[in-house]
Amino acid sequence: MSVARFTEHHGPWTVADVLALPEDRSARYELLGESLVMSPAPGLRHQRAGFRLHVALEAAAQAAGAPVEVLEAINVTLPSGLVVPDIVVADAGATAEDAVSIDAEAVQLVVELVSPGNKTMDRKVKPLLYAEAAIPHYWRLEFDPAPRLIVSELDNGRYAERVIALPGTVTTIDGPFPMKLDPAGIARQ
Repeated sequence: MSVARFTEHHGPWTVADVLALPEDRSARYELLGESLVMSPAPGLRHQRAGFRLHVALEAAAQAAGAPVEVLEAINVTLPSGLVVPDIVVADAGATAEDAVSIDAEAVQLVVELVSPGNKTMDRKVKPLLYAEAAIPHYWRLEFDPAPRLIVSELDNGRYAERVIALPGTVTTIDGPFPMKLDPAGIARQ
């Protein structure tokens, strides 16, 4: 992506501005309010864990007969901007078209995998935005000091932690569909 593309932009950023940017596999661009935020592409540990969690979610959704699609790094339009969660579980009907983003109303679950460069965003900022958009489930995979999955559900406009899945323990998670998971298996090399 050319630096000139950004220096030529004047005024606040909009969702349309961000979606019009050329595809860039080296970075993720998100819109928080009217501010453009860039994150570097995720590293190997992040990608490995994201793929494994995607596969586990897909299998659980199919086993439950849930009419959803599991997607990685898809644009989600929120009332306050545009984000790119690491994993999204969305209503299958909302993903039928070949769009560049989906609306938050169609999202049942967002999952963020916390990397060193995005801890504050994934722990503090994004959960507030997802709750504001009324996304029912928010999961956060922490890698350090050991992999653990924090499973939260929307409760009175805020996320409440329901389950903390610890490494070496198979944990049952109820929503958005039942599944069993050991975070150690997701994050191992």
